[in-house]
Amino acid sequence: MTHPILPSFVQGAWWQPSDAELAAHPAAEVRDAVTGEVVTRVSSAGLDLAGAMAYARDTGQTSLGALTFHQRAVLLKQLALALTERKAELYELSTRTGATKTDSWVDIDGGIGVLFTYSGKGRRELPNAHVQIDGPVEPLSKDGSFLGRHIRTTLPGVAVQINAFNFPVWGALEKLAPTFLAGMPTIIKPATPGAYLTEHMVRIMLESGLLPEGSVQLVSGSIREVFDHAQLGDVVAFTGSASTAESLRLHPAVQTGGVIFSAETDSINASVLGPDAVAGTPEFDGYVRQLVSEMTTKAGQKCTAIRRAIVPAASADAVAKAVAERIATKVVVGDPRTEGTTMGSLASAEQRTEVLRQVQRLVDGGGRILLGDGQEPGGDSAFVDPILLRFDDPQAERVHDTEAFGPVSSLITYETPAEAAALVVRGGGSLVTSVASADPEFVAQLTRRIASSNGRVLTLDRTSARASTGHGSPLPNLVHGGPGRAGGSEELGGVRSVFHYMQRTAIQGSPEMLTAITGVWHAGAATRGDVHPFRKSLQELRIGDQVISEPREVTLEDISHFAEFTGDTFYAHVDEEAAAANPFFPGRVAHGYLLLSFAAGLFVSPEPGPVLANYGLESLRFITPVSPGDRVRVALTAKQIVPRETDEYGEVHWDAVLTNQNEEIVATYDVLTLVSKTPEPAA
Repeated sequence: MTHPILPSFVQGAWWQPSDAELAAHPAAEVRDAVTGEVVTRVSSAGLDLAGAMAYARDTGQTSLGALTFHQRAVLLKQLALALTERKAELYELSTRTGATKTDSWVDIDGGIGVLFTYSGKGRRELPNAHVQIDGPVEPLSKDGSFLGRHIRTTLPGVAVQINAFNFPVWGALEKLAPTFLAGMPTIIKPATPGAYLTEHMVRIMLESGLLPEGSVQLVSGSIREVFDHAQLGDVVAFTGSASTAESLRLHPAVQTGGVIFSAETDSINASVLGPDAVAGTPEFDGYVRQLVSEMTTKAGQKCTAIRRAIVPAASADAVAKAVAERIATKVVVGDPRTEGTTMGSLASAEQRTEVLRQVQRLVDGGGRILLGDGQEPGGDSAFVDPILLRFDDPQAERVHDTEAFGPVSSLITYETPAEAAALVVRGGGSLVTSVASADPEFVAQLTRRIASSNGRVLTLDRTSARASTGHGSPLPNLVHGGPGRAGGSEELGGVRSVFHYMQRTAIQGSPEMLTAITGVWHAGAATRGDVHPFRKSLQELRIGDQVISEPREVTLEDISHFAEFTGDTFYAHVDEEAAAANPFFPGRVAHGYLLLSFAAGLFVSPEPGPVLANYGLESLRFITPVSPGDRVRVALTAKQIVPRETDEYGEVHWDAVLTNQNEEIVATYDVLTLVSKTPEPAA
């Protein structure tokens, strides 16, 4: 029986190779990891990859570029909801990859959760604009006519993601979320063993009708020539082996062509048991539970799985015994579709062979198998029982440089905290290390020594055990990546990962030009004062709309009343002699918060109108003290207008400057208000 070819989606249409192309380049068979039955065939023979990449740079960039950060963020949430509505289809397919229901939850719900998270962070932490401002204004002239600041704009190319086989859904979505939010189109290249699951996920998103044209394409099959078609402004994000990543990194397109290459690779992650965490303590029990979970979830096919269990020499036998007992009583290896199964198979028979080959390398390098037999069972299924090794020599090179990408971990021992730290670092750079201990001093010292060799450090004690997300769970709001062998990238990490797909540029010019470029008013740019800006809806309000108040005299009676009324009787406000002795004050001075209250009274428009609420202040600084008899006025200018995509109102940031009768600046701050999008209804 000839099985159908898994289609690709390129240049706006589903595509499959012709019979002639398949005859010249036979398709690869993809088998059910549990039964060995052929599920589909995969081939990209004849696919116009250069055309797909050009289509992304043209059509994809145009359609995504028309949207603001917030509009893209809303689409991410809608895509997450569309996938959630049909995730049962993904779960059903996922069992064919050898995944249990829990494994599928990590992959499918975990991936959908990344979309939800980036949608929320995009709306909270990025502007509803096309340009992201990075850092404060840098004054470049005394008179304020020449300024500088930094902005980020979307890279002009395509993001090509080359994914590993272990997470067909999460692996694609954790890369898609930040690239999509940045405004960069994506080409997804899934690994062959689970490509049919990724294809169905992409199909659901396309059928939702939510994806902007050209924003997402899918290549089912080889993509070896990607660097031949990549150019300045493109990003290639790779997940896989360290050796493959290193060869890709050396391509001329990366070395001299300006193509950005990021890699998240295999990692010899560690988990350290503290000297205090002896058998019977909650930390010991938590350590064992976590170790077994990392060995068996996804059958150990996780880039974050624990490969080195680093324990005090005195606790090694107890850990080995506890791990064996927990696996014997809690782990059932078998068909994920069978009730009671807790650990499924590896992704393919080929992967099973590779894992056992690496286990043999570990044995040849000094490891003793304590649990499991490490023998090749043969057949087309991909099952491997959990394997725990022990190295009598903790300095053995093989345990620190060889990863068996399956349900395999090695036990090594240490005598001192310094030795434990040195063993962690021997991994050459890791995605994550966990530390199980109730001793804050041990945890702090160890963490400071190992942090620079890890993308993430998780500490585990009795207080956090119940809430902890665990050693091997990357979270979208924290860094997922690591130095050295781990690849050096940060695929996740909140909006920081969005910035990997944007260019940081210094801009210089007049306040008017910087206002035009950024969409944020800069002091010295044009202002308008025709109508009180609080009388304008979001539709009517413009950057630079301003109100300048009349002055108000601050009296000694005002200061005394405020002190008595609020209870703020700090000596600078109530004791003339003590205040005069303070080097910062000429004598009794007004409370800063009294001045803010006066300022609000000076600029507010009291009648009901488009301004719905004041919800805070930012960047408040008190600069010049105000003495009794001084007169203050406020200039309030519309600085930034941020419509909320899903609400009938938006945010307005107002630049507030409070000055005295000598035109000296008394205070500066931003006032934040919520403003209706439309004018108030007629009475």
